[in-house]
Amino acid sequence: MTTTAEDRPLDKQQAGEIIDAIRRRRGATWAELSVLTGRPVVWLTSAVLGAHPVPEDVATTLRDELDLDAGLVEALTRQPTRTHDPALLADPTIYRFQELIQVYGPALKALIHEEFGDGIMSAINCSIDLRRGEHPGGDRVVLTIDGKFLPYDWVSAEA
Repeated sequence: MTTTAEDRPLDKQQAGEIIDAIRRRRGATWAELSVLTGRPVVWLTSAVLGAHPVPEDVATTLRDELDLDAGLVEALTRQPTRTHDPALLADPTIYRFQELIQVYGPALKALIHEEFGDGIMSAINCSIDLRRGEHPGGDRVVLTIDGKFLPYDWVSAEA
């Protein structure tokens, strides 16, 4: 049996780009899809773009709303490979997040340690909210990251 390109599953990121194009052509917003699926908008957007596996019920809702084919739905539900793409850092918006962490990261780390002790804020067990904030000097991007604190727990190999 010969395997063809059509037999290979779509890459999650490629599928996400296709789904995003379909979403835009249909005039659907991420916020509307978030309400429809009952999932937080930042999580849903990230998942559709390839960073998370989408549960079957959410994939089915997206399939029905956006008229997605089986290959796109299958890509949504697969476990992603989470890797760093250096090309993303060239994007001005993504670069500014990196710049924010470069400037404020050490201060945030010090403040987390002062408040909670030796540990980290989880990026796995977190929620993220983004909203527009009105400001006299121009609208603001208000980003809230709510991450679980994970203390370092040094366990002896003998335990």
